[in-house]
Amino acid sequence: RLSCIRNNVWLACCGVVSAGLAVLSSFGLMLFCGVPFVVTVANAPFLILGVGVDDMFIMIASWEQSLRKKEKSNVKSLLAETYTEAALSVTITTLTDVLAFFIGTWTAFPSVRSFCLYTGTAFVFCYIYTMTFFGAIIVLNHKRERGNRHWLTCMPVGVGNDQAERSCLYNACCIGTCSGESSPLESEHPMSIFFKKYYGPFFTNTWIKLLVVLLYGTYLGGSIYGCTQIKEGIDLRNLANDGSYVIPYYDDDDKYFSAYGPRVMVVVTDSVDYWNETVRLGIEHCTQNLE
Repeated sequence: RLSCIRNNVWLACCGVVSAGLAVLSSFGLMLFCGVPFVVTVANAPFLILGVGVDDMFIMIASWEQSLRKKEKSNVKSLLAETYTEAALSVTITTLTDVLAFFIGTWTAFPSVRSFCLYTGTAFVFCYIYTMTFFGAIIVLNHKRERGNRHWLTCMPVGVGNDQAERSCLYNACCIGTCSGESSPLESEHPMSIFFKKYYGPFFTNTWIKLLVVLLYGTYLGGSIYGCTQIKEGIDLRNLANDGSYVIPYYDDDDKYFSAYGPRVMVVVTDSVDYWNETVRLGIEHCTQNLE
């Protein structure tokens, strides 16, 4: 926002911090429980950040709507209205993500199992911090706005008699503009106006709704077909570094020797008298039967 009062930079930063706290809590709990940490788990923070920021936007949007509906209400009723609107969406998102990753713990691959455990637990903590920590941050930011304080320095914003003599930096931090005039509070956000006046009416059109249902049916059919084609496995080329000598080896092995299948080895674990001709004939007979 352009307003020096309603700018939500610190609110956005705290939303990212909330996701970071969820990652730290999840990693700490899993390591304390003895779950092995693999390299794949290092990708989890990016997933948590994406979902955490999404939840943050939902919370802020619901707060703004509540603020417009009940501008004169106290903070408690405003926050209650915000949770009424946002909590359902955030809860459903978290439940589907947690369910998906905890189902992934049934896989036979230990690395994938660890990744799903770490990530699924992080989603749970992300939900907890969004509902508690970030809600408190929203209230503190609202009190700053009500106090007419600058978003960066938290100093009261206003026009005084001596501000014409002050520097541009002082006016920008304490008034909001270099001109010495306080910046007005913004009305409804342009993005909200776009979705309310254009995007929403467009998708509530009967023909558009039929088109959306048709597209979703096509997508669902393609997804079901794709699930039938999934094979569990791993390409060993993906485990090697780019430019590694192992990659040409696997390419040549697949090109020239794929028709023969994997190598099979027989290991004799007992102590055998190899100098005994009868034993040697028995091993040779075993080899022939195996072939």
